[in-house]
Amino acid sequence: MLIIKTGYSEILDDRNNSRRVSFGDVLRATALLNLYKNDEVTWVADITAFPLLEPNSLIHKLLPYDFTTVLQLESEEFDKVINLEKVPGICALSDKIRARRSRYGFTFNSQTGNAEAYNGAFDVLAVGADPVLKKRNSRTVLDLLFEMVGEKWNGEEYVLGYKPKTCEVYDVALNTQVGKKWPTKAWPIENWNRLEEMLAKDGLRVTMQHNQQEDVLSDMYRYMDWINSAKTIVSNDSLGLHIGIALKKQVYGLFGPTPDKELYFYGRGKSILPDNCPECLPCFLPKCHEKILCINLITPEKVYDEIKKTSATTH
Repeated sequence: MLIIKTGYSEILDDRNNSRRVSFGDVLRATALLNLYKNDEVTWVADITAFPLLEPNSLIHKLLPYDFTTVLQLESEEFDKVINLEKVPGICALSDKIRARRSRYGFTFNSQTGNAEAYNGAFDVLAVGADPVLKKRNSRTVLDLLFEMVGEKWNGEEYVLGYKPKTCEVYDVALNTQVGKKWPTKAWPIENWNRLEEMLAKDGLRVTMQHNQQEDVLSDMYRYMDWINSAKTIVSNDSLGLHIGIALKKQVYGLFGPTPDKELYFYGRGKSILPDNCPECLPCFLPKCHEKILCINLITPEKVYDEIKKTSATTH
């Protein structure tokens, strides 16, 4: 079994085909491993995503996407080849790898030079390419991901191989930062500070991402250790959100320009949207020309109320 998921393109984003890795998209794709527990799985990923994939008992061989791997794969044979990348060059490589039984995901159109869908991936390709369909989509990425490989998603969870070295010492972790690609996802720092004050007044132990030492911010293993140190995670739509879900934390995701319906919290948390949502939401744009960003319309009080509401029903 070969799975190609480097992170260079997102499952439902047709515009993100670059060498900038979407780590969250790589992590949620690990839910597919639940289908192949009895198979020998080779996974190809960008080397920077390796901390999310190793050590993982369900991945037999983890390979970096580089020149040596390309040469190796062109000489190998697999029963099934699953290509989850829409980057044309990766699609062309995937087509050259021998598959004895079946192929899933995306293929290369030699006439147009673009990615096309195998059977099962048509909905994913259509939703990713059409902003109107993407805005109307109510299916989770996991649901569509399993459809791509001819299976039905029955609530299978992410499979994170890394075992954090920390214990839960905080009540709430505030995951405040976002990647450079999506600055419009970022909740204002003054809102984070206000939320921290409100939670601390209730006697809750709170830790904030931007106050951590540099190794926590730059080393993914330390970052996962930090997230694991809290019972509840409040996060922008970023990698920390997915790590919190993978670690089975209570997770609250703050959403503005990106769609919350694509995510699934497994009954441990929820998405929080702006009050009086503007019609353009979600817009999928990394830059906004409005005077007030939609994410800024989420108040610290609303997030605080959601956290307190859940804690009241779970204790």
